[in-house]
Amino acid sequence: MNITLSITDLLQIARTAALEAGSAIMQIYTSGVFDVSIKADDSPLTKADRAAHEIISNALAATGLPILSEEGKQLPFEQRQQWEWYWLVDPLDGTKEFVKRNGEFTVNIALMHHNKPIAGVIYAPVLDTLYFGSAVTGVFKEAGEKRTQLMPLPEKRTLQELQQLPKLTLIASRTHLSPETADFIRHFPTADIISMGSSLKFMLLAEGKADLYPRFAPTMEWDTAAAHAILNALNKGVYRQELQQELEYNKPDLLNPDFIAF
Repeated sequence: MNITLSITDLLQIARTAALEAGSAIMQIYTSGVFDVSIKADDSPLTKADRAAHEIISNALAATGLPILSEEGKQLPFEQRQQWEWYWLVDPLDGTKEFVKRNGEFTVNIALMHHNKPIAGVIYAPVLDTLYFGSAVTGVFKEAGEKRTQLMPLPEKRTLQELQQLPKLTLIASRTHLSPETADFIRHFPTADIISMGSSLKFMLLAEGKADLYPRFAPTMEWDTAAAHAILNALNKGVYRQELQQELEYNKPDLLNPDFIAF
């Protein structure tokens, strides 16, 4: 497939889609009428998930690229494996946080190339905070009217280097703290722990507000891709548990393995 739009253009389209989806989500959030149903995997689905999916799908369709969305039709691997470029979308990441009304949910849109996340947009509607970027464009945070550029590390760090820091801040999921994650955290008895929902956890790494995010509980590819693109652009990574390689995408099974991000 020939791409006529630049990564900058594609990122701008995704940015606009995320903001529009966030606006629709907020209308439902403030109404308090969520129409919650339970999907086959026991995760909740609300009319905000569906509305955001519709808005994002319509906006991204203009690019001509395939779209793989949590709330869309799950296409077979035989079809997906032919894709060179595609969008990977979670219209509402942190639906449980949405239902709890704690504000810690996001819209996630990733641009994928050869099954690698190369550009990402993450929007937290309640916080009115937007993160977006790529290695080509740089990474930016917009909070209200204020835009700041997040600067990449000079080079990627190792876990051993992190362990030597005098003070370490770890991130834990607010909703999915597994026994395995708790065991990992116990190796860092002096570390500060921050709990948070959705892909906002990754953005704490992006901003340098935290150092390490271990996740030994189920996630899907659309949960991580947008944040993964942003972290890679900042010389950070999302690694499989054995630390030998980063997460892979567009697998036959879209479930992620356990990972450690830093």
